[in-house]
Amino acid sequence: MTEISLELVPRTAEALCKELALVKQHLPVIDRINIPDILRFDLRSWEGCRLAAENFSHTIPHLRAIDFDLSKPLPILNDLTGKGIEAVLVITGDPPQDMSRRSYRTSCIDFISRLKRDLPSLKIYAGIDPYRSGIKAEIDYVRTKIDAGADGFFTQPFFDLRLMDLYRDQLPEIEVWWGVSPVMSLNSQHYWENKNNAVFPPDFKPTLEWNRHFAIDALNFVRNGKGNIYFMPIRTDIQKYLGGLL
Repeated sequence: MTEISLELVPRTAEALCKELALVKQHLPVIDRINIPDILRFDLRSWEGCRLAAENFSHTIPHLRAIDFDLSKPLPILNDLTGKGIEAVLVITGDPPQDMSRRSYRTSCIDFISRLKRDLPSLKIYAGIDPYRSGIKAEIDYVRTKIDAGADGFFTQPFFDLRLMDLYRDQLPEIEVWWGVSPVMSLNSQHYWENKNNAVFPPDFKPTLEWNRHFAIDALNFVRNGKGNIYFMPIRTDIQKYLGGLL
């Protein structure tokens, strides 16, 4: 059975709680919440998960590997065994723009291995970026993460079913949550293309109608492949985007 996860950005505790209440009321099929860790906000991902766990049985905080010094005990172990946290999603993370904030040369591979050693019962997800390099190089990177201890994967958002199909063929027997995110302006499209090397299909339009239609197509694609899906609304009204689709 296909499961559905939703990413909510923890801008403030109050704003997050409002979004959580909206999702609980209007999108009851969603029972899994992902919380990214964004340095410009004070609320950390695992703190957001504590708030989400009051109404959702499954929460997944994102962890930036470069924020952790592996030569010392990990300071968040107790936070990761709290109520509702079923797993974590490990990413490498971008260096902080504020140079007064400490970061480390910790790779996601090393961080996954350390978490698996310290918390062997914790489920660890890693990322798949279909735009980072060629397909073979990315699949090789996936295999390396599995060897390090990754149990499954969340992808960067796809905008083209053809590319999703190519990756699905290369990932048999691997738990994958296929990412989908609305792109609602030309500026946003250019950002994805120029910064992340994302690929859009020829018929793409930065409209709510196109993005809702693609969400349906992606959901059907994932259901047919017996996989899971992961929506990232970011700055889009959740109810307008997903209302009536799920």
